[in-house]
Amino acid sequence: MRTPTQAEAQLTSEPSYARVTQSYYPAILAIFCSLLIISNIGAVKLIEFGPIITDGGAFLFPLVYITGDVIAEVYGFKAARKAIFLGFAMSALAAITFLVVQVSPPAADWPNQEAFEAVLGFVPRIVIASLCAFLVGQLINSYVLVKIKERTKEKGLWARLLGSSVLGQIADTIVFCTIAFYGIITGHEFMVYVLFGFAYKVAVEVIFLPVTYAVIGFIKRNEPSYGPVTPAVDAEIN
Repeated sequence: MRTPTQAEAQLTSEPSYARVTQSYYPAILAIFCSLLIISNIGAVKLIEFGPIITDGGAFLFPLVYITGDVIAEVYGFKAARKAIFLGFAMSALAAITFLVVQVSPPAADWPNQEAFEAVLGFVPRIVIASLCAFLVGQLINSYVLVKIKERTKEKGLWARLLGSSVLGQIADTIVFCTIAFYGIITGHEFMVYVLFGFAYKVAVEVIFLPVTYAVIGFIKRNEPSYGPVTPAVDAEIN
């Protein structure tokens, strides 16, 4: 009697599905890309608090760096680079999609074309600024964090989180502000915009440092592929 082949057996058995791994990486990657796209949309609006000028991306964009820190710290530079390139690609796709929707002819009874263009319209300077700043800043942030970790191992988490973020945010803020708003915001206002943007993002990361510590500690203890966490390491990440 002939034994059924694997393909034949699958036809008469339960439906086949790929196995979902136990890694937290896919979920963190999804959060990373979502925060990036949402903050980029918010960045089209300039916000003024007294003498301080910033953009709407300031509310969520610091969390992109925090999520990027978690990826680089737990999964390494290759995984962080993969997340950065995917985030870059998704941001570019969002911009292209908004452009296609913008230039598509609106329905005759839809009166909001100008409003759509004002909020989600393709603004080349903003799009290019966001993509370039994100790519440069995040790559620097992740690379520096991983290089510091090579020297400190599991110790000094706060130093690599803050040190990498400072360098990454400097690059990110200068690139974005220069490409997006140089010439639109000039002189003293431009300097205030750049300095406040940098100081605010770093301050948010400092404030959220205990949360970042807790998230990294949780993932390290529960990520099946991460190395064993000794008592000394456990004390360091908590």
